[in-house]
Amino acid sequence: HTRLLTQSRGLGDVYKRQVIPVAMLMTITGMVESGVSGNLMSLGALDFGLIVDGAVIIVENCLRRLAIEQEKQGRVLSLAERLDVTRAATREVLRPSVFGVTIILIVYLPLLTLTGVEGKMFRPMALTVSGALLSALILSVTFVPAAVAVFVSGKVKERESWIMAQAHRAYRPVLAFALRARVFVVAVAVLLLAGAGLLASKLGSEFLPTLDEGDVVMHALRIPGTSLEQAVSMQAILEAEIKAVAEVRHVFSKIGTADIATDPVPPSVADVFIIMKPRAEWPDPRKSKAALVSELEAVVARIPGSRYEFLQPIQMRFNELIAGVRSEVAIKIYGDDLDTLVSIGEDAEGLLQATPGSADVQTEQLTGLPMLAVTPNRKNLARYGINVADVQHTLSTAIGGHEAGIIFEGDRRFEVVVRLEEVHRQNVDVIRRLPVALPGGGAIPLREVADIETIVAPNQISRENGKRRIVVTANVRGRDLGSFVDEVRSAFAQRIELPAGYWVEYGGTFEQLESASQRLAIVVPLAMLLIFALLYAAFGSARDALLVFSGVPLALTGGVLSLWLRGMPFSISAAVGFIALSGVAVLNGMVMLSFIRDLRAQGQGLEMAILEGAMVRLRPVLMTALVASLGFVPMALNVGIGAEVQRPLATVVIGGIVSSTLLTLVVLPALYRIAGARVVSVTEV
Repeated sequence: HTRLLTQSRGLGDVYKRQVIPVAMLMTITGMVESGVSGNLMSLGALDFGLIVDGAVIIVENCLRRLAIEQEKQGRVLSLAERLDVTRAATREVLRPSVFGVTIILIVYLPLLTLTGVEGKMFRPMALTVSGALLSALILSVTFVPAAVAVFVSGKVKERESWIMAQAHRAYRPVLAFALRARVFVVAVAVLLLAGAGLLASKLGSEFLPTLDEGDVVMHALRIPGTSLEQAVSMQAILEAEIKAVAEVRHVFSKIGTADIATDPVPPSVADVFIIMKPRAEWPDPRKSKAALVSELEAVVARIPGSRYEFLQPIQMRFNELIAGVRSEVAIKIYGDDLDTLVSIGEDAEGLLQATPGSADVQTEQLTGLPMLAVTPNRKNLARYGINVADVQHTLSTAIGGHEAGIIFEGDRRFEVVVRLEEVHRQNVDVIRRLPVALPGGGAIPLREVADIETIVAPNQISRENGKRRIVVTANVRGRDLGSFVDEVRSAFAQRIELPAGYWVEYGGTFEQLESASQRLAIVVPLAMLLIFALLYAAFGSARDALLVFSGVPLALTGGVLSLWLRGMPFSISAAVGFIALSGVAVLNGMVMLSFIRDLRAQGQGLEMAILEGAMVRLRPVLMTALVASLGFVPMALNVGIGAEVQRPLATVVIGGIVSSTLLTLVVLPALYRIAGARVVSVTEV
């Protein structure tokens, strides 16, 4: 820690660390009672630094006051005296500690309002973090000060460590400059905030970062009407080519619809599951997943007769549940006429292919199914005295079969069905020569009374919202999903004109981003308003509440910059990081401003109160910032499965805490100096 407390330093660390296991036990108890499972989202976002923030502030102040009181008395304090000192020291920082942790709890409330997929993912996290913070708060104001008073019984002498001495030495001239050039400092902070806003508009957006599941699933889309035998033969060739890739361990496929028709598809569609070897067994373990997919695309492109698209197994089902399509982006075009829909779909496909970042662009196959059409010639039928029903009966018997009798074998019986052999049923010339019985006896070929031809018929007719529709799908690679969809929307509106009665909708995972963003746009401002109300209740001054609250937008600059530096777009995961960051920023501001106000209430001048308050509170501000940010470092650097979701959250919090700390130590004193705060009495709430 930043200061050495002889004999009590180690004990103080122990008390702060004890908050973590006890708070976790209380949190797990709450999870069990509320039915929240332990998973990547619920437990993965827990930051032990945030849990011990309140304890850090209280322990630091208790030990500082014990050291001052022992030096004043010139002896070791008795238990009663230690209890009095720790009680007074706890009360001194109780308000910023309690209100700070309460504010961190409040900023997680918007996550509890999320619904749908995003609600399922982030509500458990919000409940778990809230339970951990509440448990830690209870321990910080009860167990921690009592343990300090009871067990820190020896001599407590406060002296600065080398690190903290250097920090004070470096901070003092910076603070003096900030107070002298306060207008300049505030102006620079405002410019940084404006720059962060401009940078944020260029980050791009997505619902959630794509999880690297390790394996790959590929869809092989063949010509409609492909027989099962032909599809199996083509699939065997395809699998053999894929298995030749060095990184592939197993390949297995699913063709058509299974016995349990949860995923009904024709034999012309196959799902190919490509199971990868562990990365350590790859020829080049440093090869990226994108490079491997590109290699697979090149391999399968050599096999004609199919179109391919690449996804991941869980991602495929996730997309299908969200938008009814397997790809990440879907353009749904609604209308009445199939030919018009196909024409518009082809234009939309060309537009998607021309958009940078698009991959695996496909149009739903509405047409292309070969079909044998038999159209009765009613004039010839009337000339021969034949009914249309007679022609239909002849065709159904030849193609589908007709029951001609029953054969009995003991207690078993078998229907006798008459129809053409398989080889003849596939021969159009044979069907043209089918004899159709005449009413007076004899027969004529079917071609004399009907027109027989092979036509291209609709492969499928999809309906949604009471209308026919066609879907054009694409995956996105090398750029964020939000900006891709925005560009596609703009290009579609400019280049494709829809007839009357036709309309377009955009589906995919970005729909959840829009849904969550719209809800957060309402709930987050309400939470910020509640935070300001708590700050006003804590300080009894709207001006001081605004000064502390100014740390929230200023802290966001570091979060935005850290996302930009790591090349990460804005996502719901990053939004959760910004929400958590707001609470930490307010906590730091409350710790400093509360002490400055106390000094002002004791009669110190404005300049001296700011100088002394900032210098004395340098240690707790740095400690709360360090423990909170260091707790997220493993999450920010993790590369294991599921790390993609946690990485933006941790990146935002670390970058934001760094900027929040700098702004709290430099900008907040300058703002308070500009405000020219009057002498106020400390309001107990």
